[in-house]
Amino acid sequence: MSRQLLAMALAPLLGLFILGIGNGFLATLITLRLDAAGEPAVVIGWVSSAYFIGLALGAMLNDRLLLRIGHIRAYACFASLVAVTVLLQGLWLDPWAWFVLRLIGGWATVGVYLVIESWLLTASDTKVRGRLLALYMISLYAAGVVGQLLLGVTDAMSVTAPFMVIGLLASLSVLPMAMIPRVSPLLEQAEPLSPLRLITLTPTGVMGSFGSGLAVAAVYSLLPLYLQRIGLSVSQIGQMMAVVVLGAMLLQYPIGRWSDRHDRQLVLILIGAFCALISAGMLWLPLNAWMLASLLFLLGGGVFALYPVAVSHAADRAPAGALVRMSQGLLLINAVGSTVSPPLITPVMDAVGDSGLFWSLGALGLVLVGFFFWRRSVKPAPIPVAPFTASSPMTSVGAELVITDELVQGAIEHEHVEDLSHAVPEVPVAEPLHGPPRREDGIIEYVDEEDGTHHSRPAESR
Repeated sequence: MSRQLLAMALAPLLGLFILGIGNGFLATLITLRLDAAGEPAVVIGWVSSAYFIGLALGAMLNDRLLLRIGHIRAYACFASLVAVTVLLQGLWLDPWAWFVLRLIGGWATVGVYLVIESWLLTASDTKVRGRLLALYMISLYAAGVVGQLLLGVTDAMSVTAPFMVIGLLASLSVLPMAMIPRVSPLLEQAEPLSPLRLITLTPTGVMGSFGSGLAVAAVYSLLPLYLQRIGLSVSQIGQMMAVVVLGAMLLQYPIGRWSDRHDRQLVLILIGAFCALISAGMLWLPLNAWMLASLLFLLGGGVFALYPVAVSHAADRAPAGALVRMSQGLLLINAVGSTVSPPLITPVMDAVGDSGLFWSLGALGLVLVGFFFWRRSVKPAPIPVAPFTASSPMTSVGAELVITDELVQGAIEHEHVEDLSHAVPEVPVAEPLHGPPRREDGIIEYVDEEDGTHHSRPAESR
């Protein structure tokens, strides 16, 4: 990677890291504060869902604003709005006001991701996208780990201090973008494939993306609630959530590379079964600190690997011209799953207790296993067309980062092989000639009656 490209990518990645530290523990903080205020799990679920609703809306609409005002000004607007919504939450604790603020905050946060991802996308060609995506994911996950650990540090301060720290970090993230030379990368408006077209093209990819949204949103929004209710302190909850993010960061790539060498549908089946098994362990195994940390580490690795493997499976089936729009569409399907997750799971937690979270995750894992088994029996998975690429971009524009030269070339070769398999020419078989000689285009064809051999000679002109 050239120094010029690294310098151009450094500012947005640094901004992502700074803002991601605060955003990494904000969801945990909100869940804990609402629970401490005596709000029921259903209310906490709806407030958590508001953030994902904002993410989904922003993923579809924010690119229009970015096209009008440019990257740097758009980043400043979105980051400032994130800071304002967080600071207002620190000043005013009301669940329905927080619902509105979280919705606006989700809309603004995905705007920040849109600027960063589109900047990285347009700053490079497809040959270096894999390396840029790796840097993006390192920044994203590292910020998540640091943010969760910061939760315990800020808890020793005043009640409003954590919100102030998150607001400060959001404001500070503007500096790297504002201090670089003014540039305006080109950007095209995203047009993802429709859900119906996606279901027709890749039912497994759609179900995997939707199920991943359900599971990841539950982990981010409701796992802190479970940990608090089993008696962990705020500092310990932050550490356990950091372990979850660390598991996601360390296990996602090995699982993905394993899927390169095996049937991806089989890998998805095993991931679903693995998540169900870990959920059962959370329900029935004796949980000391080390056992809890180990199970959460594995849960993070399984849950967060589901989406990129599903996207890679979908890419194995998609034609080269539809790869980008397919990736964008699956990202929005994932956002829909994240949106409906907390409102679906919190009633279960109210009905059966805090363990309802893991009953729900276990049931989700079994449903995914059944669906993937059925799809594998109906239509076996194709051979992977390109190496696994981790998929963590947050916006439909940034989803194009995962479409590398290798993936496009693999899809083209896959299409070519399929075309040849469906267009095998029929080889005509010569029928033996019997009876009198036949005249065709000045040639007389006949069969020697003694040895049965086929002969031809020019016809004599009359």
